[in-house]
Amino acid sequence: MGCVSVSENSIAGHGSVPVTSSKQSAPSSRSRRHISPLTSRMIELVLLVILWPVHTQAWSINNFMMTGPKALLTFSDSVASGAMLGMEECRYQFQWDRWNCPENSLPIFSMKALPEANKETAFVYSISAAGVMYMLTRNCSLGEFDRCGCDEAMDGGSGWKWGGCSDNVRFGERVSRQFLDAMEEGKDARASMNLHNNEAGRKAVKKMMKTVCKCHGVSGACTTRTCWRQLSDFRDVGDLLKRKHATSIQVDFVSGKLQQYNSANSNHEMPEISRRDLVYLEPAPDYCRVNLTSGSQGTIGRECLRDADVKTYGEVAPYVRRSCKRLCKDCGLKVVRERIQVVSSCNCKFHWCCHVKCEECVDTIVKLRCATRR
Repeated sequence: MGCVSVSENSIAGHGSVPVTSSKQSAPSSRSRRHISPLTSRMIELVLLVILWPVHTQAWSINNFMMTGPKALLTFSDSVASGAMLGMEECRYQFQWDRWNCPENSLPIFSMKALPEANKETAFVYSISAAGVMYMLTRNCSLGEFDRCGCDEAMDGGSGWKWGGCSDNVRFGERVSRQFLDAMEEGKDARASMNLHNNEAGRKAVKKMMKTVCKCHGVSGACTTRTCWRQLSDFRDVGDLLKRKHATSIQVDFVSGKLQQYNSANSNHEMPEISRRDLVYLEPAPDYCRVNLTSGSQGTIGRECLRDADVKTYGEVAPYVRRSCKRLCKDCGLKVVRERIQVVSSCNCKFHWCCHVKCEECVDTIVKLRCATRR
C-alpha cells in the first residue's frame, strides 16, 4: 500500500502513564482502582463496543449501536483502543492537578454517570473523541480495514508532489463521528456541549498532523520532494487539548444554540464560539475536597513535587515543581515525606554462553504526599 507514514512510536508508551523523569514516580491515581464519573466516559465506550452485539433489554446505553450498521462492528476494536488511549492521556495530562482524571465506583452504564457539565467533563469528551479518531486513522493507514487506505485526495505544488501514504484522517473523523455523536440523542444544552467538545477533539487531531517530505535528486539534491501527511504523537494532541482546557469558555444555551456566558443580555454582538475551543456550562467544584458526585476524591494522599527536591527527581517542568503548594498547602494540607524501598536489577554481566546475570539492588527513594494537619 505504499509508504505507511504512521510510526508505531506515535502511540507507544500510552499503555501506562509516563512521567517527566525516570526518577519521578507515576501519579497516585495509578494505585486506585475505581472508575470516575468523568473517566467513565471512555470506559463506557469500551463497554459499548464489547456489549454491542448483546441484544438485551438490560443494555440500553445506545440503541443506535445495537441496531446500527453491522459494518461498524469492523471498527469496534479501534474504538475501544482509542477510548483507552484517551483515558491514559487524560491521566497523564492531569497527574499533577487537583483533578487528576480519578477513578471511583459510580455507575458507568449511562450518560447520567457524567452529571457535571464543567471544563473537566469538556476535556474528557474531547480527548475521548480525539483518541477514537486517532486510532481509527492509524489502523486504516496500517491496512487493518478493507476498502480503507491512504488519503490520496491532495495535489502538490511547484517542485513537489503528494505521495507516499498520507494518513486517512478524514476516514477516522467520519467513523468517529458516527460512533460518538450518535450517543447524543437530545437537543438540549448538555447534548450541544458534548457534541461541540467531541468536534473540538477531532479538530485537535487534524491540527497536530504534520507534513513529512522526502527529497529526490542526483547526489542528494532536492530537485523534487514527495510529501505526505502523518499523524503526530498523541501526546501532542493531549498537550493541545490541555491548553484548550485552560482557556475553555463558559457558555449559555440560548434559542437552541451555545453562546458565551452572559452574552444573552449584552447589547453587543458576541463573537461566534470557535469549534476548536472547549466549552462548559457550569463552574468546577472544589477539587480539594472529596465529592464523589462530581468525581473529586480530594488531594489527601496525593504525591507532589517541589523546587527543593528537583535534585532527587531530576529535571521537571515548573508547573510540576509547584505541585506541593497547589495540591497540599493551598488545600489546607501539609506535606509529609515517605521513604520507600525499590528493588531493581543492577550490575548485570554477560556470561558465556549465553545468559545475563544480575544482582538485586535496593534503593531508598523519598516521596512527598499531602496529609491532614493535626
